[in-house]
Amino acid sequence: MAAFMLIRNAEVWGLGLADVRIAGGVIAEIGAPSSPSPSGEGLGWGLSEEAELTGQPPAPPLKGRGEERLHSKNIVNAQGAALLPGLHDHHIHLAGLAARAASLWCGPPEVEDADALAARLAAHTGPECIDGWLRGIGYHESVMGLPGAKELDRLVPLRPLRIQHRSGRMWLLNSAALAALLDRADPPPGLERDSGGYTGRLFDEDQWLRTALASSPPDFTEVSADLARCGVTGITDMSPRNDPAMAAHFAAQIHAGSLRQNCWLAGELSLADAQRGPWQPGPAKLHLHEAALPVFEDAVSFIAAAHAQGRAVAVHCVTEVELVFTLALLDEAGAIPGDRIEHASIASQELVARIAGHGISVCVQPHFVVERGDAYLRDVEARHRGDLYRLASLADAGITLVGGSDAPFVSADPWAAMAAAITRQTRDGQTIGKDEALSPEQALELYLAAPDDLARQRLIAVGEPADLCLLGRPWAKVRERLSSADVRATFIAGRLVTRI
Repeated sequence: MAAFMLIRNAEVWGLGLADVRIAGGVIAEIGAPSSPSPSGEGLGWGLSEEAELTGQPPAPPLKGRGEERLHSKNIVNAQGAALLPGLHDHHIHLAGLAARAASLWCGPPEVEDADALAARLAAHTGPECIDGWLRGIGYHESVMGLPGAKELDRLVPLRPLRIQHRSGRMWLLNSAALAALLDRADPPPGLERDSGGYTGRLFDEDQWLRTALASSPPDFTEVSADLARCGVTGITDMSPRNDPAMAAHFAAQIHAGSLRQNCWLAGELSLADAQRGPWQPGPAKLHLHEAALPVFEDAVSFIAAAHAQGRAVAVHCVTEVELVFTLALLDEAGAIPGDRIEHASIASQELVARIAGHGISVCVQPHFVVERGDAYLRDVEARHRGDLYRLASLADAGITLVGGSDAPFVSADPWAAMAAAITRQTRDGQTIGKDEALSPEQALELYLAAPDDLARQRLIAVGEPADLCLLGRPWAKVRERLSSADVRATFIAGRLVTRI
């Protein structure tokens, strides 16, 4: 579809009913609606406060230009439905999400115990099998602890099996997998060993694993299309091991048209040395793990090096200890605009105040309350339950919040995450921190933040990129359920990439 488009009678976010012309990948004009729309009646949207402050009179209706002569499909009548800036997922692992289609889910809620895992592995004969391997993801120790190779052999005795822990930092290997890998490469430091030999537990050795398997990063075509169907026009990939080689893969996928979303890459310090391509540099990622925290001085040096590159840092914090450690690092290294905490899964009010004091942002994942909330209520100490996945109290403290999925570890659907931010309900219908709920508008704004300036909300305005999400109903109706089923069309750089 050519990047010439006229969207008529749209309920433009922050403006009201209007026509929007797209040309050259940007919003070229915004005018008054060309005709009244029955579905737009009673919306309660006049000019936004910002539009009133400009003192500019309403623009006249837009007259058709070349769009009509080119093709009738270049004109969309929104019929009063909401037109939003495209959504941005601020924390996603795209390669992992793409690989999930070739993997077997091995953790809650689908797999809750050892018997369920055994049944799933035994029944597995589909496309998840890659070159004879079984590849599992999403594992949590609540299923059967952290099994070693011999325990996994009882489930899969012959075929090589590797299962990734849901943290992304550990692989569990059976004996056939161990033998196959060690036949191809020398054992790395992260391959655990005890008095009996290698246990089959592999820590923080993804690069070694890729080399030993001679594997290539996956194609992004399907996951990009799925994200577009949800109205997602941009992503920030937060994989901590993104390096120049992975940046080259992202660039190739973008050039091939397999990755349509605007892309920011977080990752290693070495990304600063990557050949610049059609992606934007994101923060340096520091992935903490409470059981093996880095040497404090080394972590401070990491932050200082990122800042020296002109890059912010993004620090993974899912426990209270990790958050305390991070704030101590920032006390020492100092914070710059753009520094951010990922998850802040457990944050006391005292720690919330310290986050606010540093002026840093927090990337939240509201959907964790749905997908893992029942387990949290079982496993998290009672004194911390009120500190779980805070939202409203972070916002009330003046902290900039943005939303990310953390897919593939939970759903990549931003609308499901928005709904979770409002209900705060688990799968079993329990409520976690009802006072932490956001309004529908606040939930949406988590995904409208600009990736290069999290404190700035993206707008639909002349000269802005034409990255847009057209819904099928007015916002007053959409806000009642917040579902991806309401996405009608997605435009990226003015091009229609999804029409439902």
